[in-house]
Amino acid sequence: MATVLLDVTLGLVLALALRRPTRRLLGAGPAFTLWLWPLLLALVPWLPMRAMPAYVLPPVLAQARESAAAVLAATPRTHDTWLLLWSAGAALALLRLGIAYVRLRRAARPAPPSLRARVAAAAPGLDPRRLRVHPQGPAVLWAPRSFVLLPADFARDGDRARMRMVLAHECTHLRRLDPLWSLLAEIAAALLWFHPLAWLALPRFRLDQELACDERTLRADDADASAYAHTLLSSTGMDIAPVLIPWLAEPQLKERLTMIRRHRTRTSVRIAGTLGLALVGTGLALSAQAMPTTRAPAGATQDLTFNASAQPSYPAASIRNQEQGTVVLNVLVNPDGSVKQVDYDPKASTTTSGNLIAAASEAAMRWRFHPALRNGQPIESHARVPVEFSLQLLPTANQEAKPGK
Repeated sequence: MATVLLDVTLGLVLALALRRPTRRLLGAGPAFTLWLWPLLLALVPWLPMRAMPAYVLPPVLAQARESAAAVLAATPRTHDTWLLLWSAGAALALLRLGIAYVRLRRAARPAPPSLRARVAAAAPGLDPRRLRVHPQGPAVLWAPRSFVLLPADFARDGDRARMRMVLAHECTHLRRLDPLWSLLAEIAAALLWFHPLAWLALPRFRLDQELACDERTLRADDADASAYAHTLLSSTGMDIAPVLIPWLAEPQLKERLTMIRRHRTRTSVRIAGTLGLALVGTGLALSAQAMPTTRAPAGATQDLTFNASAQPSYPAASIRNQEQGTVVLNVLVNPDGSVKQVDYDPKASTTTSGNLIAAASEAAMRWRFHPALRNGQPIESHARVPVEFSLQLLPTANQEAKPGK
């Protein structure tokens, strides 16, 4: 889980850092391709290939992934707590998203015949069954059959050229499957509700998606850039979020007008750039998967032969008081196998007797262990050892209790 989060973070950082220079060099379409990188890196654990050399990702990332896995393994209860907190937050975020989506769907009404007729005249290729009336339109909404949302007074001014451009823009969203991609981005942000980069990336994802749609609309329809920009300035409908939260802020408007002014990128450069970015993203994912991420060691193990000669004595006071039970110890082991620290686990133990805990801890400090290995080298590691004290196992009062294995 921790390594997946680190890989996704790497993808977000790269997409955020490279989106602007990529847009200037290759165009808006290839720049939008960068948002596939976090997705590809998130899929790293499920990729089938296992033997790729790790030549793309820096060694510092490998160390970070190892450290995260080791920390989670050493603190299982903390891991469980964070997992529970993440689950609760993700459930609330997804519920909020679902409620917003349902409200948006319910507010969308079938288009009246008059609006269908105006749309059919301006955009004959648009399926009238996809039209819905909504006050937040024009926009597109994902569904099993995606919808185009239009306001009830859409193009009552009779400006057919403006209508055609707006509808061409929304139809481009449909052809590019932008409603589905936007919904997936909203779901990803809900799952990453705790991650600041996710909320930083979401509006920029929307902007890059809109810029790519503008670029493709201008290219496909051979539209006049000046007229298209004028339509954008005069329209409230060519929105920045084509699925759930349509709005158009001034910085986004500036970016879109800048792109429209210089949208003519050569087709060969655009295609080569898109393919190159997709290949680099795939290489990142495969390299992250092949990176020698060492799982956190299973833990140190007892040297049973030596420890048998250093068994804890059953305290006389505990025998008199009929105290018995299991003391569970968390032992921190040095790389040389000696004991560095012994802690008592009150939740896992079945006794709270101070005498039994002290006897088990004192004996454990004399024990020896086989330390865990990382890359063939012994490392500082943990061992979890139950020590049983049972009166039934005492043939005599001074019988020694055996340490757990």
